[in-house]
Amino acid sequence: MGGGRRVKHFILSLIALIFFVFDSIFAQLFASELFGKENIVVPHFMMVFIFFLTIFGSRRYGMIYGAALGLAYDVVYTEILGIFMFLIPFLAYLMAKCMKVLQSNWLIVIVVSTVFIAISEMVVYEMNVIMSFAALTFAEFAERRLWPTALLNLVFIIASYYPIQKLIRKIVTKSEMES
Repeated sequence: MGGGRRVKHFILSLIALIFFVFDSIFAQLFASELFGKENIVVPHFMMVFIFFLTIFGSRRYGMIYGAALGLAYDVVYTEILGIFMFLIPFLAYLMAKCMKVLQSNWLIVIVVSTVFIAISEMVVYEMNVIMSFAALTFAEFAERRLWPTALLNLVFIIASYYPIQKLIRKIVTKSEMES
């Protein structure tokens, strides 16, 4: 029994790591070509995976993986240590609560996930403003970073919805989904 659970955690961790690395690869290779050099596009594919894990797997897994990957994201990509470590599990928790209130059909999942990506971008922007790291006004931020980032992640959410949903439902058992 314990071996099967370890294999599931290994597979989920491997998938999460792939999305974590793919965020960086995509940003370096494609983002400026797709959206222009003046725009700042931040892929949040790993965060989308955490949201889907929370919705189609379990809230507990979403929060645990969110905290671990959020810390890794902070260490590798950000100047403010701890922001994603707390933000991603918090958003995963809110996602679980929203899905209990709303129907978790494909349209609701896509819209709520995109809104939560936008919220995470705004929180990070505001933290950068508070710490005097941000050089953009909110209007510039919205035009150059928020909308392009939301659009990119919306396309990814739509394209990956069905495959990630099937994969998570295959890996996470019914009893684990209820926790």
